Amino acid sequence: MFVGVGAARVRDLFEQAKAEAPCIVFIDELDAVGKSRSNHRISSNEEREQTLNQLLVEMDGFDTSKGVIIMAATNAPELLDPALVRPGRFDRQVVVDRPDVTGREQILRVHARRIKLSPRAELAAIAARTPGLVGADLANVINEAALLATRRKAEEVQMSDLEEAIDRVMLGLQRHRRVMTPDEKERVAYHETGHTLTALSVQNADPVHRISIIPRSNHALGYTLQLPTHERFLLTQPELEDRVAVLLGGRAAEKIIFAGVISTGATDDLEKASELARQMIMHFGMSKHLGPLAYGSAMATVPSLAAGLSEERNFSERTAQRIDEEARSILEEIESRVSAILEKKQTALHVIANALIRKETLTRPEIDELLASQAALEAQSQFASLLPVRD
Repeated sequence: MFVGVGAARVRDLFEQAKAEAPCIVFIDELDAVGKSRSNHRISSNEEREQTLNQLLVEMDGFDTSKGVIIMAATNAPELLDPALVRPGRFDRQVVVDRPDVTGREQILRVHARRIKLSPRAELAAIAARTPGLVGADLANVINEAALLATRRKAEEVQMSDLEEAIDRVMLGLQRHRRVMTPDEKERVAYHETGHTLTALSVQNADPVHRISIIPRSNHALGYTLQLPTHERFLLTQPELEDRVAVLLGGRAAEKIIFAGVISTGATDDLEKASELARQMIMHFGMSKHLGPLAYGSAMATVPSLAAGLSEERNFSERTAQRIDEEARSILEEIESRVSAILEKKQTALHVIANALIRKETLTRPEIDELLASQAALEAQSQFASLLPVRD
């Protein structure tokens, strides 16, 4: 509200710290005051820069023997001013990454102390089913599971409550009141079955855990849930291509079953597949024609008038056109491969889709049982065709 208040508060903070030594000064959300300074008049903020300058001055004149430790936290370290993270200031950086499967299990056990768990509830299995979730998400899983158990007036939280809680956190609430027409339900069933059969057919896809055509609150009319068998820290080109294949499986199934007529149901799939294809070309050097080059540079620490952009173009218009052509070529080639897979498995496509329409949700054991019975029928019919015909 008044000019210079931020800088004055910084000076007062450090005076209090020196008076209270030994102590710890902790600054949360450091990027709020420590964002990189800009020379552009339009995007500069003089008052914020005065506060940052005062913080830099105070940290420069700091006596390390006075018993005052300065710590800060931020979710956007790439936005910080370079002068703030140089040696002598915030030079020690500790990255708190997303927990691995062991960390997730330990976090779940901490939050599960407040509730009564069934002896059959396996937190290790829940940890394996929640890759990518952070501590707050895992706490929400336990809380949702407790609410579900309370609603059904149970004395303990069962494994089924925890599994439904994961679906609520990751996929959203079930929307049973959103009634689809029979035609929409059939199309969504074939779409999700296309994802499933593609994931079961390619070599590098994560295992399918469950498929459903029950609408969720995240605007999804259905979902195919895949769960990785282990933590992934890097991906190979075949693995990325198979991920794109699974994303395109739903659209390919619609084209096969509905005579080339596709719907808007593949919108999210196409966005993710297009982004993966561009990442393969521009950042991973996986293009046959554009070579082992990285295109585009991060703009997080580069002052720019186009603050909404995440990358700065360092390539020509001709290269941009070639990137578009290469991305389209990758997607068309993978879609052709997926279509060939599903063309051969049309019987399985019909079997699983019809079962999904009836039951709305299929687990992996149920899918395997349907495929096994369909394979047995095919083998039986082939054997019967080989038998000699007797007059």
